[in-house]
Amino acid sequence: MPVREILAGIGVVCALGCGLWLWRWTWRAPAAARFPAYGWFGLAAIAGLEAALFGHLPWVGRYFTPLIWTAYIAVAGACVERIRGESPIRQAGPFAAQALLSMPVWLLFEAYNFRLRNWRYVGVPAHFWNFLLSGSWAFATIFPGIFLTAEILYHARLHNKICRPWRPSPGLRAGLGLLGLLCVLAPLFTPQHLAAYQFGLVWIGFVALDLVNDALGWPSLLADLRAGAPGRGLALLGAGVICGFFWEFWNYWAGARWQYIFPIGQKIKVFEMPAPGFLGFPPFVLECFTLYVFCAWALLPPRLRRAPLDRAQR
Repeated sequence: MPVREILAGIGVVCALGCGLWLWRWTWRAPAAARFPAYGWFGLAAIAGLEAALFGHLPWVGRYFTPLIWTAYIAVAGACVERIRGESPIRQAGPFAAQALLSMPVWLLFEAYNFRLRNWRYVGVPAHFWNFLLSGSWAFATIFPGIFLTAEILYHARLHNKICRPWRPSPGLRAGLGLLGLLCVLAPLFTPQHLAAYQFGLVWIGFVALDLVNDALGWPSLLADLRAGAPGRGLALLGAGVICGFFWEFWNYWAGARWQYIFPIGQKIKVFEMPAPGFLGFPPFVLECFTLYVFCAWALLPPRLRRAPLDRAQR
């Protein structure tokens, strides 16, 4: 059996394992409410979309990514509601704002990709407006998908995690901030033939924006660590692992999909992703949190803000 097929099989097992893990945590946690109807509709939609995809319905393959992630978001939101008694999905204003902010934030990474050329898209709709619709819809699912996944992990198990409070010195904070700035700037100013090797710096550099959020008194992972409460950060890291496998698993079968072309690990791909690339998903989710908080608290009125995995929501 070819190595690529073996690795794809391993990836399928990992993706299914992630799904079963989430489901197990949902149903083993004390129930605060019944599993809502929209969650069952989401599960039915996932099954139907998978069947339609392998039945080679062209429009399903073309729009599979936004469709499947919309269904996933419904299921994840229902899991959160069962655990907490309420779900971010039912808070229409903040939830819609989160989805809308997801689009321009992801476009930041697309802008980096123009120079770094780490991935390309194939099979996307040729018509401009169809491409714009499907792309915007897919990008809008990124924040809700990862934050709802993290909510399941956090409220099911990790909200009560404690650790020794950690208070970095001013010098360490300054050093971390400078390191983050160098990470996001270096790929833009290095020679083109070296830039493609540096996307990993982009996946970690924006985490340093958490220092700004903390200094402004906005929700931050650093504030959690000072309070000895690492649960939010751990849940986000876990969501990065889970969503990373789901992203690549569903992308692999889609008609319109992305392909990675960065010059590292191309001979050991799990789905379309070179295996080392999976290490980037956990810090990417931390970045999504810091970028969302920065944009939401800087741009939105208070009624449209909602800090993901806020301890005060317990």
